[in-house]
Amino acid sequence: MSATETAAAQARARGAYPHVVDGSKVTDKLSAMDAIAAALSFPEYFGRNLDALYDSLTDLSWLRPGEHVLIWPGSDRLKETDPKAYLAVRGVLSDAQRALAPGGDRTDDRRLTVVLTDS
Repeated sequence: MSATETAAAQARARGAYPHVVDGSKVTDKLSAMDAIAAALSFPEYFGRNLDALYDSLTDLSWLRPGEHVLIWPGSDRLKETDPKAYLAVRGVLSDAQRALAPGGDRTDDRRLTVVLTDS
């Protein structure tokens, strides 16, 4: 079982909803945001910038209540091809995860967990 499959199985086992990023074509900031948006079924009005990414990640109102696990296999590909974009996107993911955590800035019935896997 791959690390991605294991992460998804662990999420389902605890009642969370896994969402896997298709990282196969992620080479820059825009493609990373598009892949994350697709994995989490962002609404069409998603603005395709880092502020909009954060806003969407901390909303998730179109998804069921509960924990949503964003699994990004091969995120190192972006880290290698565009280190600045990787740091920017990773920073937004971390901030959003923290905001939706218990005791975070956002009070919602949805939580976000981000898992970076090798495969």
